[in-house]
Amino acid sequence: MRKLVLIGMLWITAIAAKAQYPGYTLLRDASSFQTQFAAASQKTNTIKSDFVQEKTLSLLAEKIVSKGKFWFKKENAVRMEYTQPFQYLMIINGSNVYIKDSQKENKISTKSNKLFQQINKIMIDCVNGKALQSSDFKVKIFEDKTTFMAELSPVNKNLKTLFSNINMIIEKKDYAVSRIEMHEPSGDNTTIHFVNRQFNTQLADALFAIR
Repeated sequence: MRKLVLIGMLWITAIAAKAQYPGYTLLRDASSFQTQFAAASQKTNTIKSDFVQEKTLSLLAEKIVSKGKFWFKKENAVRMEYTQPFQYLMIINGSNVYIKDSQKENKISTKSNKLFQQINKIMIDCVNGKALQSSDFKVKIFEDKTTFMAELSPVNKNLKTLFSNINMIIEKKDYAVSRIEMHEPSGDNTTIHFVNRQFNTQLADALFAIR
């Protein structure tokens, strides 16, 4: 009887996973994935990539699409430069953030704002893979034929007000993150697709300088 109950529970869970993410099934034993992903992340020192960002708002029928350039340098430096349809620059370097648009620029230290510090950490951790070990999230791993999906559900009270969950799409061929999906409690969603990715190329420190 216990075996029948267990099989029934697993079957129901598998159906729920497929319904939530069509084409994906829940990975029962994620230990091999964790090992391979950690090894790939450890070897990645820099990333240079184009990106396409899609913003879905519950009040609008059409998606808001933005494009730009992305750079990452270990351990904690990120530069996102939006080029279409507007000019916008964000640099994260350690605990410092620099933001510039067509009208103004701001320099922020995350040390004075705990929530901003958490958001900053999420951004970095999703790129370098450390988000899967973060105590701020409950993690489930799903897979289809070509990718893994890491579902990060926040357990931190403050983060729960910002995200219902964050999904990281990871390519099986190289264990690199190719897409990040941020789902908000309001129903709004932001998806960032990384394309034309280059790994471990030489990146100048000046790209991440905040003056």
